[in-house]
Amino acid sequence: MQKTRLKILQGMPIFGGVDDTTLNFILEDANSVEVEPGTFFFREGERDNTVYVLELGRVAVFRYWENTRYKLRELGKGDCFGEMALMDFQPRSAEVVATVKCRAIQISAAQLAMLYERRPDQYTMIYMNLGREVCRRLREADKRLFIHEITASN
Repeated sequence: MQKTRLKILQGMPIFGGVDDTTLNFILEDANSVEVEPGTFFFREGERDNTVYVLELGRVAVFRYWENTRYKLRELGKGDCFGEMALMDFQPRSAEVVATVKCRAIQISAAQLAMLYERRPDQYTMIYMNLGREVCRRLREADKRLFIHEITASN
């Protein structure tokens, strides 16, 4: 199981450049969370500072606007979610629900803080990668908004 989990983390952009010793250190204390279809990993507005790496299954990401629920995206095996709350310690900006049975690796800010004490260089690499992932998603959202605005004005 540990080797499978390690392979998943090695293939993720947020762990790019992070060595196997560090990934194993993270996995030692990481929780494995199993969620049934229709069950939430977390809800919009909740306070939490963990990131999830999906080992198995699919999830849907939703946000509310004026009491209406909107689907933002779907994520699958190897994707991560929850990184914004991990980085900025703000309430969750969306909710994530399992669309099929899921299993995820849950990594907390406290675990990463322990990594900082042992390997600040690896800690920094992970946070730089998280920043890149958030920027990638922001660019994607910006592009979608731009296309929406252009098509709405024509």
